[in-house]
Amino acid sequence: MLFDSTVRKELARSFGATLVVILTIVMTMMLIRTLGLAANGSVSPQDVALVLGFNAAGQLPLMLALSLFVAVVLSLGRMYRDSEMAIWFSAGVGLDRFIRPVLRMAWPVYAGLGVLVLVVWPWVNQQTAEIKTRYEQRSDLSRVAPGAFQSSSDGSRVFFIERNGDSAGVARNVFLLTTKKDTESVTTAHSGHIENSAQGRTLVLDVGHRNEHDAKSNENNRMQFERFRLLVDDRPAPNTSALPPKAIDTLGLLRDPTAANMGELTWRMGLLLGGINLSLLGIGAAATNPRRPGNWNLLLALLGFLVYFNLVNLSQAWVSAGKVHIVPTLLTLHGLALGGALALIWWRDHATVTRWRAARRAVQGGQA
Repeated sequence: MLFDSTVRKELARSFGATLVVILTIVMTMMLIRTLGLAANGSVSPQDVALVLGFNAAGQLPLMLALSLFVAVVLSLGRMYRDSEMAIWFSAGVGLDRFIRPVLRMAWPVYAGLGVLVLVVWPWVNQQTAEIKTRYEQRSDLSRVAPGAFQSSSDGSRVFFIERNGDSAGVARNVFLLTTKKDTESVTTAHSGHIENSAQGRTLVLDVGHRNEHDAKSNENNRMQFERFRLLVDDRPAPNTSALPPKAIDTLGLLRDPTAANMGELTWRMGLLLGGINLSLLGIGAAATNPRRPGNWNLLLALLGFLVYFNLVNLSQAWVSAGKVHIVPTLLTLHGLALGGALALIWWRDHATVTRWRAARRAVQGGQA
């Protein structure tokens, strides 16, 4: 049908252009944020591109929902301003007839949104958490670049290595200066590596010498060792098996229905259902007066988008706190949103038809 194909093509072009613009803006903001994390030492500089890709994939569902909503508002709003809507209305096509072409154009977006929210979102969060944890767990020795001095995180030790070893995590020709109150020690070793245990991190040095100087007694001690162990961090190794709810797959959330997991599932389902409701809401929100300057309907539509997704986040917080249950929350919030979108379409449709019929009767009365 000419009507369906025309509307779908218009929506597809607008959706593609809107997605490119939003993706460019969000990617620029995430690049700045990721570079800031790398500068603060939260992620490795070598992993900036990888973390940026994971963050972009995680934010893609929200960008798809927003792009689809804006595309519907912009496309139908242009039809109102160019009086195309008046032509369709005079031909007997009501506003409710736009629901079908909008849904037919948007169903691939809904499918992609579902896959991204239910499958990709927890996976990218898990990968990002593993990258950050692995970088945070790196030893003070692994932070040292060959040929450069590096202080430990608490400033009590200074490391120097001449070169990296043949194996990963092993350093050759290690120099270690340790300062504790009135005691200062200098340790040199042929090689060294870090071992993690329940008691903390231990620096293991092989074949070297250690000189200690006590400033109070002015005593010097010198020792030679084949293997020397030094506790460099008494914090136990973190438990990487305990993932946050956002990094747990959807089936895992269903198998372990805790309040926090149900809150995360509320957010995922809310984003999917919200994307569907917003595309319907955009049909009614796009109505505008061709004689009115500006595009205030788009601003009001974006305000509605912000309010809706703030309610989605609020529902997640309520479910996570155990105040409400997931099923009534989803039915209430998104059921009301769906009913409001359909009611807005009905009101716009009947108001438009009423005005058109009144104008037609006025014209016929004038001719009589």
